[in-house]
Amino acid sequence: MKRSVIDITDLTKEEIDRLTDTANDIINDPEKYAHICAGKKLATLFFEPSTRTRMSFEAAMYELGGAVLSMTDAASSSASKGESVSDTAKVISCYADIIAMRHPKEGAAYVASNAASVPVINAGDGGHCHPTQTLADLLTIKREKGGFSGLTVGLCGDLKFGRTVHSLIQALSRYDDIRLVLISPEELRLPDYVYNDVILKNRMKCTQTTDLLWALPKLDVLYMTRVQRERFFNEEDYLRLKDSYILTPEKLFLAKRDMIVMHPLPRVNEISVAIDDDPRACYFEQVKNGKYMRMALILKLLRENGAITY
Repeated sequence: MKRSVIDITDLTKEEIDRLTDTANDIINDPEKYAHICAGKKLATLFFEPSTRTRMSFEAAMYELGGAVLSMTDAASSSASKGESVSDTAKVISCYADIIAMRHPKEGAAYVASNAASVPVINAGDGGHCHPTQTLADLLTIKREKGGFSGLTVGLCGDLKFGRTVHSLIQALSRYDDIRLVLISPEELRLPDYVYNDVILKNRMKCTQTTDLLWALPKLDVLYMTRVQRERFFNEEDYLRLKDSYILTPEKLFLAKRDMIVMHPLPRVNEISVAIDDDPRACYFEQVKNGKYMRMALILKLLRENGAITY
């Protein structure tokens, strides 16, 4: 039966751990995986702008020996003529062995997965979730901190619309003894459905605050996010909130020497470029890890679909 990944909960904790193991093996022995997807095609359907995620998927498929069919502008696709997401998915299934899809509307990837005859990977759907970014985040934390147990993880910035934050909280809820510190303006607090259905349901230790300086000394991981202009209906609200948190070297002085700084990118002003050379800055390493985890996920779904063996 066709398997897709639309939400991080589509993967069990054990599957995530195995994907992490595969990604680490790819890092250590890339040649072993260089031709596994020869003759297979990935279609990247991106209905909203992306640099890292789209190119990461494409680089992942190329490094597995496969090919890529890319749609990067909805205005030049049949969507501009009114074609439904469902029909688009059915059509692309005729050309490709697997689809990575980004769409501004929550639930669009789920609709596509139901219509497609090949696996669909959600590459971000509106403010809902972004499972492959979460896989990149988990690999980064595991490689940098050695594991998850006992960590205090700070999530800072736009927690209301931040789909990467929602997916990461969902994933971390599977691991033991993790404390969350949620840092945001009141207007951008984590949605109740995530707080109630994930944090409270799983009895996670959690503190909410508006004060980054108070939180910094307590953290093992700081996950910064940008305030997303594209999610706001009111430009005045965006301008008022966009620079709520700016991480500078002076503020980072308050943090533990082994704390890591993460960011799903793109950044705007929320992390000073002066921090880029600090050994605690891991956001560009996150980018690399995203490629390796997407390679691992593509392999898993193609194998389960019977398209490849290895």
